[in-house]
Amino acid sequence: MNLSVASIENVEFMIEKIKEKLKVLNFGAIKPSHFDENMYEELKEIYDLVMKKDSFSPNEMQALAEELGNLRKQ
Repeated sequence: MNLSVASIENVEFMIEKIKEKLKVLNFGAIKPSHFDENMYEELKEIYDLVMKKDSFSPNEMQALAEELGNLRKQ
């Protein structure tokens, strides 16, 4: 998958991978449909950060959740 290209498919892929890595329990809270290509670069930065780390502190999890919330479509 070429994540350098902003597309709905890549947004969906990154959201699903972030959810898997963070072991999000409330999957309904984070849906690919909540995001669009306008926030692609910001979402890609979060994706890259999440994929680099093996574990996250509760504070990091909270910060990531807040950041994803800020990126959601209005």
